[in-house]
Amino acid sequence: MFERYTEKARRVIFFARYEASQFGSPYIETEHMLLGLLRESKELTFRFLKGKPAEGIRQQIEATTVKRESIPTSVDLPLSNESKRVLGYAAEEAERLSHRHIGTEHLFLGLLREEKSFAAQILNERGVRLPAAREQLAEVSAAAAPSLAGQPSSDRNLVEQAVGGELHRFVGREKELESLERVLCRSTKNNAVLVGEPGVGKRAIVEGLAQAIADGNVPSLLAQKTIVAVDVSAAMRRQGDRGGLALGAGSNAIIFMEEFHSLLAAQPPEEPEAGMILKTALLAGKIQCISSATPEEYRVAREKHRWLDHCFRPIHVPPMSEAETVAVLLSVQGQLEKFHSRSYTDEAIRLAAYYARVYIKDQHLPESALDLMDEAAAHVNARPAKRPEEIVETMKRIKFISQRMENAIQNHEFEKARFYSDEEKKERANLSALCKKHNIGEPTIDQVTRGDVEEVLSRWTGIPVGTIRQAVPEAGRQDSPEE
Repeated sequence: MFERYTEKARRVIFFARYEASQFGSPYIETEHMLLGLLRESKELTFRFLKGKPAEGIRQQIEATTVKRESIPTSVDLPLSNESKRVLGYAAEEAERLSHRHIGTEHLFLGLLREEKSFAAQILNERGVRLPAAREQLAEVSAAAAPSLAGQPSSDRNLVEQAVGGELHRFVGREKELESLERVLCRSTKNNAVLVGEPGVGKRAIVEGLAQAIADGNVPSLLAQKTIVAVDVSAAMRRQGDRGGLALGAGSNAIIFMEEFHSLLAAQPPEEPEAGMILKTALLAGKIQCISSATPEEYRVAREKHRWLDHCFRPIHVPPMSEAETVAVLLSVQGQLEKFHSRSYTDEAIRLAAYYARVYIKDQHLPESALDLMDEAAAHVNARPAKRPEEIVETMKRIKFISQRMENAIQNHEFEKARFYSDEEKKERANLSALCKKHNIGEPTIDQVTRGDVEEVLSRWTGIPVGTIRQAVPEAGRQDSPEE
């Protein structure tokens, strides 16, 4: 029945079944589906409902529903007739938008179409109406649509990713972010181009704006905007086709076309469709755009396409200082440690910024320092294990079971999570016994140290580790005033 449903839409149905069982309902009603949507689809909540809707809606449902004894989650509850119609409407909405799969947005529209249902009443009370919701979701769909029929889209909605917690925490570019917000709020020349050398963090500024929109921390003119990141390489492949570029992003979408000046530079003279579409749409104010370029790329593009000066305001993005880079490294430290299963010493982080500034000349801060940190952890992971095979295998099983347990918790499969928790305890007890058998200490997470950073840097530059270490001045030490 749910073959055409996206993974997120299936989870909505799973959560709806769980909510129905907790209320002791013999059927999955529309209000349970609404609670499932609130659990799973944060982007819909952000777009259509203000504040903390999940709490208020749950309280409203609890206040108007007779709560019976809960039903075991193993019982396969049927859908009510209203909920069945919602699924039918959802399929129709997917067909209306020419979508092959049924997603959370189609379920949302299906709930609104079942006008007399409790879920539709709750949404209507909060100002959500079917025509406006349908129009807004159609605009979002158009923003991510492929330019040619059947061609998959590589475009991404950065605001939705920010709502879902998928973006890195924004650190250290507050001045440039404020400049970007001012440009986008202008009445003329309200398109921005971030000009800076590779690796200085131009894309991070755009993601910072997306996060600010998701958090509601932007000027009112930007509060309802979305940011659609368009893949320039895909656009360049499309430009020779008659379909051209898809620019129907809707009035609320800001297109982020990274390095789009390279698209103009690479455009064959005999096939000007891509450049003409961009030029016409930008000059007419039909789209709003953020781009990025190196200083040389921007200079060449301006000389070749004078019309860019009528549309774009440049925002210069210099390389970060060493102190600013340390702040960025600290902000991503947790994500790197989780990925590599390795922790970093404070000294390794500080010196990664210093060494990158002094020795890595073909990249710029903060990217060069991030690369150095990432490579150092990979270097530690690549060391051959010096433990007995049965201990190594037990550690692998513990890691596998731990991941399964985490997934079960995220999917609210609590009985499965308890099972994996018991299995993990057994394997950890087995690991302790094996360590005693081989007369070794229990394995701990290896740290990424200053020496690991220096060894990677030595391989990159050819400078001996001893020379690198001896050259560290006060600026790279723990008691440095800059730190």
